Amino acid sequence: MLVEQVMKTPVVTLRATNTIAEALQLLRHHRIRHLPVVDDEGHLLGLVTDRDLRDASPSIFHLHEHLDDLQKPVSTMMKTDVVVGHPLDFVEEAAALFYEHRIGCLPIVNNGKLVGIITQTDLLRTFIELTGVHQPGSQIEVKVPNEAGMLGKAATIIGGRHINIASVLLYPDRDPNYKILVFRVQTMNPIPLIRDLQNAGYRVLWPNLPGVTS
Repeated sequence: MLVEQVMKTPVVTLRATNTIAEALQLLRHHRIRHLPVVDDEGHLLGLVTDRDLRDASPSIFHLHEHLDDLQKPVSTMMKTDVVVGHPLDFVEEAAALFYEHRIGCLPIVNNGKLVGIITQTDLLRTFIELTGVHQPGSQIEVKVPNEAGMLGKAATIIGGRHINIASVLLYPDRDPNYKILVFRVQTMNPIPLIRDLQNAGYRVLWPNLPGVTS
């Protein structure tokens, strides 16, 4: 899946001359936490977050003494070393940027211009959709040898039951000679399928049903 399929657009933005007070108002009105700063042509100049604005704003206990602080332009406190993505990046690559840089959003830029934005919430929603956990079904985890063709063989067994596969994940086992296949299948009764997999020599790790998988 590409970033352009999940990014939000159009993006709520600021100009560098907008004040901190105006930025706070935009955050509250749109219920967002990140505001990219762009120029008149839409080129990304920086980024302002709700935390940045809170840090730059005067305390409510001394608000009347420091009203001038709210009239400062956001250019005085915006971040300019912004990590960005491209619309044709894979979502997995975007997720890696979030993890590596510990960021809360990723502005999406094409030819220097802001075209979208992805937040942590967007990534979480995408992960849920990709794994199919929001749909009725069952999850089956199977331990298989780390050999070519094992996914296709297991999927063939599932297909033999005429059960639709909503998603497939793969992760390594502690033993490098094995890997774990995680199937999300659209059936509420996985027991016959589990028996088929076991009869074919597969070790089913989940669900751990007494008398079925043990």
